[in-house]
Amino acid sequence: MKKRMYFILILLFTSFASAMAQVKVSGTISDPDGNNIPGVSVIQKGTTIGTSTDINGKFTLNLSSSSAVLQFSFVGMKPVEEVVNGRSVINVKMEAESLGINEVVVTALGIQREKKTLTYASQQVSGDEMLKARDQNFMNALSGKTAGLDIKTSSSGAGGSTKAVLRGNKSLVGLSEPLYVIDGIPMVNNKGGQPDSYGGTDAGDGLSALNSDDIESINVLKGANASILYGSQGANGVVLITTRKGKAGKISVNISSSTMVETVSGLPEFQFNYGAVGGSDYSWSKTKGSYPSSYIKDFFRQGLNLTNSISVSGGNDKTTTYFSYSNVSATGVLPTNKYNKNNFAFNQSTKLFNDKVTISSNVMFSSEVTHNRPGAGYYNNPLTGLYLFSRERKFDDYKTNYQVFDKDRNLNKMNWYSTEEKQNNPFWELYNNPKENTSYRAIASLKLSWEITKNLKFDVRGNIDYNDKVNDYRYAAAGNSVSVSPNGSWNYSKVNDKRIYTDGILSYNGKSGDFSLTALLGASYQHDKFNDGMSVANGTTSLMYPNFFAFSNMPYNVMFNQGINKIIKQGAFANAQIGFKEMIFLDVSARNDWASTLALTGNESYLYPAVGLSAIVSQMIKLPEVISFAKLRGSISRTANEVPYNVVNPQNGIGGTGTPSGIGGINRNTQVPFTNLLPEEITSSELGAEMRFFNGRAGMEFTYYNDISKNQFLTLAAPSGSGYTSYYVNAGKITNKGFELTLDVEPVKTTNVSWKSSLNLSQNKNKIDELIASNPDYQVGGDNEGFASIIKAGGSFMDVWIYKFAKNAAGQIILDSKGVPTKAAKQEKVGNVNPDYVAGWNNTINIKDFYVSFLINGKFGGVAFSKTEAFLDSYGVSKRTGEARDAGPTMPINAIQGTTAVTSIDPEVYYSAVGDRNRIMEPYVFSRTNVRLAQFVIGYNLNMQKLNLPLKQASISLIGRNLFFFYKKAPYDPEQSMSTANNMQSNEVFSMPATRTYGFNLKVTF
Repeated sequence: MKKRMYFILILLFTSFASAMAQVKVSGTISDPDGNNIPGVSVIQKGTTIGTSTDINGKFTLNLSSSSAVLQFSFVGMKPVEEVVNGRSVINVKMEAESLGINEVVVTALGIQREKKTLTYASQQVSGDEMLKARDQNFMNALSGKTAGLDIKTSSSGAGGSTKAVLRGNKSLVGLSEPLYVIDGIPMVNNKGGQPDSYGGTDAGDGLSALNSDDIESINVLKGANASILYGSQGANGVVLITTRKGKAGKISVNISSSTMVETVSGLPEFQFNYGAVGGSDYSWSKTKGSYPSSYIKDFFRQGLNLTNSISVSGGNDKTTTYFSYSNVSATGVLPTNKYNKNNFAFNQSTKLFNDKVTISSNVMFSSEVTHNRPGAGYYNNPLTGLYLFSRERKFDDYKTNYQVFDKDRNLNKMNWYSTEEKQNNPFWELYNNPKENTSYRAIASLKLSWEITKNLKFDVRGNIDYNDKVNDYRYAAAGNSVSVSPNGSWNYSKVNDKRIYTDGILSYNGKSGDFSLTALLGASYQHDKFNDGMSVANGTTSLMYPNFFAFSNMPYNVMFNQGINKIIKQGAFANAQIGFKEMIFLDVSARNDWASTLALTGNESYLYPAVGLSAIVSQMIKLPEVISFAKLRGSISRTANEVPYNVVNPQNGIGGTGTPSGIGGINRNTQVPFTNLLPEEITSSELGAEMRFFNGRAGMEFTYYNDISKNQFLTLAAPSGSGYTSYYVNAGKITNKGFELTLDVEPVKTTNVSWKSSLNLSQNKNKIDELIASNPDYQVGGDNEGFASIIKAGGSFMDVWIYKFAKNAAGQIILDSKGVPTKAAKQEKVGNVNPDYVAGWNNTINIKDFYVSFLINGKFGGVAFSKTEAFLDSYGVSKRTGEARDAGPTMPINAIQGTTAVTSIDPEVYYSAVGDRNRIMEPYVFSRTNVRLAQFVIGYNLNMQKLNLPLKQASISLIGRNLFFFYKKAPYDPEQSMSTANNMQSNEVFSMPATRTYGFNLKVTF
C-alpha cells in the first residue's frame, strides 16, 4: 500500500513539474489589412511542438521554455520569428510575400524601375547566384540562367575570351554581341586575336578583367526595345552590371577563398596497337603490336585555380565606402600555362547640402598576366605532335631531349622525327616558344546627383576606361621552318584602348490622381580611341641574329605597323512612361546620335524611336484565384549597328617591303570612298506575357520577337579601270525571330526546407532573306581548307558547307582508277552551327543550414565540325582506324569503280582519302546537341549562435562545373570553342580538350 502511495505521489509530482515547466502561449495571426489568417503553421523552433491557427486565425500552444522561439509560416506570406521572452499572448501581423512583380530592376543608363512597369523583356541574375560555382569570366556563369543568351567559351583556359549572342546574329561585319555596361556607363569589351585553322592564340577580351565578387547583380536587356537609350551600341542587347556599394552601419568585412582543380575530361579516342612502317609519319601498319598508351593523358597536368578576395564596406547616413581586393592565380592543364590577375575596387558616396546633393565615385583596376595561353590550329601547337605521334616510337625520348645542340650554328635546334609543317616537338613548343599576354586596365567614374525637388533630379557623370595591352609571342630559331624563320620569329604588339564617356540626365518621377509619369531627358558624349599602338611580326622572314627578340634585330623589309580606331559619338535621348492606375503603362523613347564615322556622308545624324505598352490584366479584370498576377506587353523599335571606322573615306598608309637603303613607300587606298554610307538598320518588335500563380509560388514569362536587319555593309569588286579594287554598298536583309520562355516554381516551402526551380528555354531562327538582289550568288565567307562558313541569300548565319563523297544516282561512292574515294565537285550545305533550342534548368534546395544547387544546360540541334578527327584518321591514330584494322584487311563500303560495284576497301586507302585537310569532310560533321551537368554545389551555412563564433556569417561549399554529359554525340565539347570569331564557331582544329573543374569555396563575414 505504501509503495502504491509513493508511486502515485511521484506520478503527481512529475505531472505537476511537467505542467510547471510548460509555457502556454496563445495569439491571433492577421494580415496587413487586419484580416485573420486561418491555417498558419506555428512551430517552436528546433522542436516538433507545433499547431496551426483556427478559422479565426487564433492558436494556442504549450511550449517547453519561456525563452522559446516561435516560427510562423503561411503560403504567400513572409515567414516570421518571435522570441516568447516570457509572454503568454503573441499577436502577429504577417506581410504578403513579394510575388516578384514589385521587384525593382536596373534598366538602361542605370535607371531603376519596377519590373511590372517594363514594356520589354529583361532578366536579372544576382551576383550571389553567379558566385555559387564561380568562373574566371563572369559571363560563363550566366550560361543557362538567362533565356535567349547563347554563350560559347574559348578553349584557351583562364583569362580566355567569351562569345555571347542575344537573339541571333544581326550583322555580317560585326560580332553581334551585346553591349556591356557598368553602373549605367558603357564599358569596352574589345577582343584580341583569335585562332584559325592555321594556328594562333586567343588574346582574351575585356570581360575577363572584371572581378565577379564586385558584382551585385546583372540584368540582361534582351532586345533593342530595352536598350534603345544606348543607341547603336545597344542594338544587340545590353548586359547591365551593377557593382556592390558601401552600406551604412558597422564595418562589414567579407572574405572569400576558392580552390578549384581542373582536369581533362574529353580527349579524342586513340588507337595504340598499330605503328608506322619504315619510319613513316603515318601509323598505318597492319601488324598489331602493343605500344605505350598513357603518354597523351600524362602530357596534361592537373590545373589549379586559386581565387582569394576580401571586401570592406561601411559608413553612416552621410558617407558610405566599399573597398575590395581579389587575386586569381591559375595553372592550366597545359604544362607551362599560367594566369595571374589582381583586382582592386574602391567606391564611395557622400551626401551634402541636407542630402540634396550626392557625390559618388568608383575606381576599378585590374592587371592580367598570362603565360603560354593554349592555342589551336596546325602550326606551333603542341597538340599536333602529341596526337599524331607515330605509335611505335618512344615518346619519352623526345620529352627530355626536345632539343639538341647544333655545333654548326652554335645553338639548340628542335629534336623531332618529322619534318612536316604540322608537327613540332610538343616540349619544344612549351619551353622554347613562350607567349606572353599582359593587360593593365583602369576604369574610373565620378557622378553628381542633385535632387532639385522631391520629384525632379539631375545626374551628371563622367567615366574613363583605359586598357594597356601587350602581346609578345616568341618562336625560337631552328624550329619548324614552314612557320618559323631560320633565326626565329617574333610577333609583338603594344596597344591601348581608351574610352571617355560623359552624360547628363534630368529625370522626373511623380503622380497626379490616377496617372503617374516617369520621364528623363539627357545627352551624352563618347570618345573612343582603340587599338592605338604598334605591332610587328617577321613571320618567316629571318631575323638578323637568331633568338634575339628586339626591334633593332628586325630585318629591313619588315614593317612596323601603327594602328588606331577612332570614333566620336554624341547623343541626345528622351524617355517618358505614363502609367494609369498602376495597371497600364505607355513607354516612349527616342535617341538621336551624331557619329564621326559618318562624316562626309550627310547621314551623320540618325534617330532611333521606340514605343511600348504594358497592361497588368490581373488588376483590370477578376481572374481565377490561382492566377496571382498577369501582364501583357508589346514594343517596337528601330535602331542600328555600329558604323565601322575608316570606311567612308579610307586613308592611305605607309608600308611596302622596303629596301636595304630605306623603307617602302605609300600603301594607297584601294577602296572606293563610301560617301553615301548608312548605318545598319534594325527594326525590332516583341510581344510578351508575364504571370504568377499560387500567390507567387510559380511564374511564367514568355516573349516572342521579330528582328529585321537591313543596310548591311557588303563588299563588291570595283569595275576594271576604276583605280580601285573594291567598294561598299548598303544592302541585304537578315531576319531573326524566336521566343524566350522562363518558368519558375517553388514546389516545397516549409520552415526548414525549400526548393526553387527555374527553366529557361529559347529558340532563334535566323534567315538571310537577301544580300544583293541583282547578284543572287553573292556570298560572304569562304573555304577554310575543307570547312566553309558561308552566308548567302536563302541560308542562315553560320551555315556549314563541306565536300561530300562524289556519288552516283544509286548513292554509291565513286572511286577513281586507283580505287580511292572521290569528293564532290562542289561543297554542300550540311547544317548550321547555331542550336535550334537553348535550355537551362536551375535548382536550389535548402534543408535547414544545408543547401544544394545544380544546373543542367542543354543545346539542341545544330552541327559541329572537327578537323582534328580528320587528321587522326588520316594518320591512322584514331580509335576507329584501329578497330577497322582489327576487323580484317578491309572494311565495308558501298562504292563503284567504273561500272564495277565495290563492297570493301583497305582502311588506309579510305581514311587517307577522307582525312587530313581539304578532303572529304562529310564523316566529320556531328550533331551539336548536348546536355550536361553544368554546375553542382553542396554547401553548409554555419550557425554562428550555436558555434558562439565572432562572425556574422560563414559558409563552406563543394563545387563542380561541367562534371559530365547526359548526352553528347560530337567527339569534343561543342560549347568550348577554339575561337570566338564568327567564322570558326563549333569548328575544332587541334584545340584544347574539354575540362571539368571541382573544388571548394569558403565565405566568411565579420
